[in-house]
Amino acid sequence: MMIAQINRKSLAEEVADQLRAAIAAGTYKVGEQLPTEPELMKQFGVGRSSVREAIRILANSALLRVQQGVGTFIEAHAGITEPFHQRLKRAETHDLDEVRQLLEMKIAEKAAANHTAADIKKIKAALDKRNALAKTGPLEDCIQADIDFHMSIAVAAGNPILADLYQSFSMQLKSWFLKIYPSLDIFRETDYLHAELYESIKARDGQKAWNCITEIIKR
Repeated sequence: MMIAQINRKSLAEEVADQLRAAIAAGTYKVGEQLPTEPELMKQFGVGRSSVREAIRILANSALLRVQQGVGTFIEAHAGITEPFHQRLKRAETHDLDEVRQLLEMKIAEKAAANHTAADIKKIKAALDKRNALAKTGPLEDCIQADIDFHMSIAVAAGNPILADLYQSFSMQLKSWFLKIYPSLDIFRETDYLHAELYESIKARDGQKAWNCITEIIKR
C-alpha cells in the first residue's frame, strides 16, 4: 500500500487559513478593519513575519485590502474572489482527489453518450500512448500520457465546463502523481482497465464506463 506524502503548511499559511475561515464565518465582515499585527500575533501565537505573510497571501487573493498607514480591511467574503487555480494549489490532497474522482465518473458516463467518431480516435490514440509509456517509461511521460488520456475523455463528454474543470484539476495532478507513484507498476497493472474504459465509451455503455472508472479509482 502506497501512502501519500503529507504536505506541511507554513505558519503563515495556517494563519491565512484561519483568517479565511473567520471571514467566511462572518467573524470579520466586509469593510471592517482587521485587528492590528500585534493583536494577531498574540491571537495566533506567531511572529510578525508570519502575520505579515498571511496578510499578503489573503491580499493577493483579494480577500484583504492593505491601506498603508491606516490598516488592513476585509475586502470580500472568503471563496468568492479567489482565483480557482489558486484555490486548487492550497487544497488538501485528499480533497483534490475526491473531486477529481467524482468528475472522472461523470465525464466517462457523458463521454459514452456524447462522443463523436473523431473523439473516439483521439481517445484511442491517447490510450495507445499511455499504455506504451506504461511499459517503457519514463515515469513522468507516462503520468502525463495518463492525464492526457482522461482529458481526451473529458473533451468527448461534450460539456465544456466539465472539460475546463478537469483541465484545472489536471494541472495539479502531475506533481502529486510523481510523489505517490515511484514506478510504472500501477500504470501497467491498470492497462486492461483503461482499455475496458475505452471500449465501454466506444460502445456507448455509460454504466460500464462508470464502473470502469470506479475500478481504476480503487487501484
